[in-house]
Amino acid sequence: MRASHRTGIATVTLAVTIPLLAAPVRAADEPLEKIQTIALKGPVGGLDHLAIDSARGRLFVANTSNNTLDVVDVKAGMLLKQVPDQGRARGVAYSPEADRVFVGCGTDGVCSVLDGKTYDILKVIPLGTDADNVRYNPRTRRIYVVHADTELSVIDAEDYKLRSPIALPNSLGALQLEVGRPRMYVNAKAEGVVMALDSENDRVIGRYEVAPSGVPAAVAIDEPNHRLFVGCRREPSLVVMDSDTGKVVARVPLPGDVDDVSFDAKRRRIYASCGDGAIAVIRQVDADRYEPVATVTTVKGARTSVLDPQSGRLYLAVPRRSERPGQENPEVWVYRANP
Repeated sequence: MRASHRTGIATVTLAVTIPLLAAPVRAADEPLEKIQTIALKGPVGGLDHLAIDSARGRLFVANTSNNTLDVVDVKAGMLLKQVPDQGRARGVAYSPEADRVFVGCGTDGVCSVLDGKTYDILKVIPLGTDADNVRYNPRTRRIYVVHADTELSVIDAEDYKLRSPIALPNSLGALQLEVGRPRMYVNAKAEGVVMALDSENDRVIGRYEVAPSGVPAAVAIDEPNHRLFVGCRREPSLVVMDSDTGKVVARVPLPGDVDDVSFDAKRRRIYASCGDGAIAVIRQVDADRYEPVATVTTVKGARTSVLDPQSGRLYLAVPRRSERPGQENPEVWVYRANP
């Protein structure tokens, strides 16, 4: 059985969509081809975010229901280690400069710091309640952790000292940082906005509305073209924004329950993993034009993913679900970007 299928091609500028028929294609010709399933361990429940140590070929998975950080050897295609006592692990980031893994744990509202080679726990940093998304900024060597849905904690990745938290609107979600300049973007789901921040001074410099799409849940960046790709849930869609002004330049429909979005700069594609059971593949025609090229069928609840741009592999977290009794373990599905 093929892992995906074409849904048609459409040129999208703002809300205009013109569907065309697409010819059948072979699996190897599709933009994403499933090539591997890697079994994890754990009960029925959720998996959350992922991160990559490309140099060692390691994938980190927040195994929320198992209260572990799972370390996967992607070259061998196997679970290498489960780090225990990561209560409701949700977010994870890796710093290659410090060689440290940072894990946001929801149960105790802490950020765990792990050695990047041995995965020993070096420090546990209390933040408050419900730690979630985690991102690392190589420019400043700071770690950002969303917690309590209303604050962004800032941690020095070298000495683990806490800086003053950044207060933001309620129901914070995904965040992403630019590499080339001091800019950061944080989704405020309840208010339907993306907050733009100066990441040198940790201050808000912009507020971008995604209406009518609402509930911005995921975000990725095309830095050279100054574009944000925001996955929204109320009216499921990918909203493309000017990262300097917040102007919406395009909208592309998505399957429901989007939770992660990745930009494949080499192939000029966006991959949006959605909990309704699909990965949407969207082509960037140019900075202002986008067209959906495929919908890759997955399973319900598989909504977090991460792209390794070096290998062209997309890793999808597939939780163990009670409605799938034949699935004995949570899994990671590995997709190869073609061509």
